[in-house]
Amino acid sequence: MKKLLFSIGLIFSFIMASCQQPSTTGSTGEKIYQTVSVEKFSQLLEQNASAFIIDVRTPQEFNSGHIAGAANVDIYDANFKSVLSKLDKSRKVLVYCKSGGRSSSAMEMMKEMGFSEVYNLNGGMLAWSNANQPIENANTATASTGMSEEQYLQKVAEQPLVLVDFNAVWCGPCKKMMPILEKIVADQQGKLTLMKVDADENPDLMRAKKIQGIPYFELYKGGKLVWSTMGMTDEATIVQQLK
Repeated sequence: MKKLLFSIGLIFSFIMASCQQPSTTGSTGEKIYQTVSVEKFSQLLEQNASAFIIDVRTPQEFNSGHIAGAANVDIYDANFKSVLSKLDKSRKVLVYCKSGGRSSSAMEMMKEMGFSEVYNLNGGMLAWSNANQPIENANTATASTGMSEEQYLQKVAEQPLVLVDFNAVWCGPCKKMMPILEKIVADQQGKLTLMKVDADENPDLMRAKKIQGIPYFELYKGGKLVWSTMGMTDEATIVQQLK
């Protein structure tokens, strides 16, 4: 019921704004669907006060920190397309998520729905945060910032060989990597420790390490970082780094 009321409120506020603001569609009628840098996204925010700013993450992610003026429309919610269909498709849309994957999918959906101008934030909130852009926090008093970088370095130094997996529950590639990682750990017969770090629960650490996408992996030998990579990788590549 709360989700339904939120969706109705969101649609109403956007429709009212549509009536009060001029259309941002170019005179040429050209349709634009672009993934842009943090700098460009910030410029678009400043130059287009009437643009829709849509955060397609989960409500929990949104409440942990979001871009000012953004409306939370969870891409995984069954009413996602229904909410979008009520918006003025001639208006600019600025869309983002955690690292750019879900918002890229949302931009494709909006393209199919006939929106005229959509801009997706490359790297999502990870890139936005790493660039020290302003963030609003709905749960300032209760939000957990997770491990500090110092605590993290202490943890990876506790075992001789540690593979760190930065992930999130919503991250599809992270889930696909899990059986691969578990097999590698099992094959190492106790020589390798797998340390999992939830990106959403450790925003300060993600920002300190300037991690702009997940899955992200780091390998430590004797507390020293010897290898890192972002994105999905194969078993052979990881095993080679363990030698």
